[in-house]
Amino acid sequence: MNLTVVPPGAARRAVTAVVLLAPVLFGCATPPTDPAARAAFEQTNDPLEPMNRKILDANMVFDKVLLRPVAKVYVAILPEGARDALHRVLANMKEPVIVINNVLEGRFRGAGISVGRFVLNSTVGIGGILDVAQKSGLNEQPADFGETLYVWGFPQGPYIVLPIFGPSNPRDAIGMAADSYIDPFSYLATKADLDELQIGRFVLDGVDRRARVLDVLDDLEKNSLDFYAQLRSLSQQQRAAELRHGEPAPAPESPSFYTDPGKAAPPASPAPSASAPSAATAPPAPEPASFYTDPGTAARPVHRTIKPIPRKPAAAASRAPLPPARKPAPPAAKPPSLKPAVAVTPAPAQPPGAYPDADEGPLRLSPGS
Repeated sequence: MNLTVVPPGAARRAVTAVVLLAPVLFGCATPPTDPAARAAFEQTNDPLEPMNRKILDANMVFDKVLLRPVAKVYVAILPEGARDALHRVLANMKEPVIVINNVLEGRFRGAGISVGRFVLNSTVGIGGILDVAQKSGLNEQPADFGETLYVWGFPQGPYIVLPIFGPSNPRDAIGMAADSYIDPFSYLATKADLDELQIGRFVLDGVDRRARVLDVLDDLEKNSLDFYAQLRSLSQQQRAAELRHGEPAPAPESPSFYTDPGKAAPPASPAPSASAPSAATAPPAPEPASFYTDPGTAARPVHRTIKPIPRKPAAAASRAPLPPARKPAPPAAKPPSLKPAVAVTPAPAQPPGAYPDADEGPLRLSPGS
């Protein structure tokens, strides 16, 4: 299979043509009429979604057929240390473009740091193989022409997916083309008729970028319900963070819970004129009831005359005569005592021997018993 590599100049022209002609060729998405859906549509800033999805599908085919396999071979052949060294060399070759954009943005301190990084890494760091500037306290000062346009106040335009290059927007696409034009290495390679060297740098940079996100994109594609929407959200957030240079995102305005958005603000009252009636002649207008009265403000005293309510004398209640007192019940009669039918009286004492029978006692029956 013969693989034709597009030169950087032709690639820049192709990118510009796609940005300008894509809305005409593929059409735009129709904004929804529902207010909530319209707000979400404006937040994603993707009116070219039908076109972008088709370009992403074509990019995914190109990625699975060529770019991803090459990146996996690149990772398998080169150890991590060698890949990091090549990445530093490619980053060091971008330092002149970073210096120019920092100057255009007015960040002269960042431009000076980038100059120091390029000189130190190109000499002591052996062309950028070693990042000596990072160890010396000279941190990276990333900048590109898309960011420069952002600083100058150019709008970013809608979200677009570029062929091969992926997620972007018109401002960053123009910035990408401008960076390739102002790159000193691209100019020297074109001047010395060394396009092969520039093409090799372009291809190696793309393979290095793809190799660094192999696992990330694989997991994202595997676990996302909508890979296109997820990729769009992550790319927009990453680009916004790059433009802020690490500063926190501005807090969204919180709506007021005491303001009716459907009502306009009351007009300011006009200044009193000389012909207006005075307060003494004009009766004061009654104050409307306020539901947000300050509890710390004392209420206006209300003077009322309270009249006593006359009470009617209570009518004499008719009382029923009390019943006569009950006499105590007579005590119950004692039951008659039971006396024996035969009265036993002791007999007079008899002289000894009067009773021959020893068993007879001295008792006898009385006549009346």
